[in-house]
Amino acid sequence: MTTHCPVLPIWSCGGCGAPWPCPTRRQELRAEFADAPVSLALYMGAQLVRATADLTWAPAGTLHLRFLGWLR
Repeated sequence: MTTHCPVLPIWSCGGCGAPWPCPTRRQELRAEFADAPVSLALYMGAQLVRATADLTWAPAGTLHLRFLGWLR
């Protein structure tokens, strides 16, 4: 169980306060989805959609990089 979960509606990390997903959570997610990278991309895409509803002031490109840009 991780403490690095998103704090809604601001989408900061509950474990370290960084924007979620923080570097620690990204590592955890990579390990958790090691054998299923497409599932990880789908999961993070769903989180992006949820975040856009809360973070209406944030530029779309910034949110895209934050939620999906690190998956490469």
